[in-house]
Amino acid sequence: MLSGRWKLPILFRLFAEPTMRSSQLLRDIPGISQKMLTQHLRQLEQDGLVARQDFQEQPPHVAYEVTASGRALMPALIAVREFARQHTEAE
Repeated sequence: MLSGRWKLPILFRLFAEPTMRSSQLLRDIPGISQKMLTQHLRQLEQDGLVARQDFQEQPPHVAYEVTASGRALMPALIAVREFARQHTEAE
């Protein structure tokens, strides 16, 4: 569910904001391409960690948010990130 370089940055960014459009995620995550963002958002949606809301408008208006499952996972992810930071600094 969390494999891939961009899934964690996407989840952390979505956790910080209630809903975000893909264009905003693209601006907020340096180095990610549109293709990779789309692929990872689709995978996160299939895994039930992210929900996609399509407003059925033209031009297309789609927003993403972390699901309840994704929010339940965040404390563990934050703990792992903090562990990595502490052990990287110690070396």
